[in-house]
Amino acid sequence: MKFNELKTTKSRSSRRVGRGISAGRGKTAGRGTKGQKARAGSSSKPGFAGGQTPMIQKLPKLPGFKSHHPKAVNVYTGELDKLSGKIVDANALYEAGIIADPHAKIKLVVKGDLTKKITVKLPSASKSAIASIEAKGGTFEKTDRLQKKKTTKSAEKKS
Repeated sequence: MKFNELKTTKSRSSRRVGRGISAGRGKTAGRGTKGQKARAGSSSKPGFAGGQTPMIQKLPKLPGFKSHHPKAVNVYTGELDKLSGKIVDANALYEAGIIADPHAKIKLVVKGDLTKKITVKLPSASKSAIASIEAKGGTFEKTDRLQKKKTTKSAEKKS
């Protein structure tokens, strides 16, 4: 019989601990001396850091964490004079380059003077902004935010 011809078993039986000195794993049975992990039934929950604030609570602002609450994009009354049309809505602001996304949450805020009569159709505006629009003879209409068109994967493959 040669060493390379020996048949070995794949599984190994678990070691019986705490069976005395002669068994090789007696007394503390490989658990060290005292402490939380030496006791029976001790298992701390994942992320537990011994009583100090766990890492998962310390670092919630790392890249990869994102808020699902969209932030409002502020549009100022002084910027509305740049627009050529009489009606101001999300698409008009997008085409003028004032906002980056027409589907974003938009709020009109007073900053700068408004010089012409316009009709504003936006999701929200401050009370003072509405007052300044109406002072020039314009109107404010509250509209819903533009929704993005949902596309399915099969529709994307066809086009």
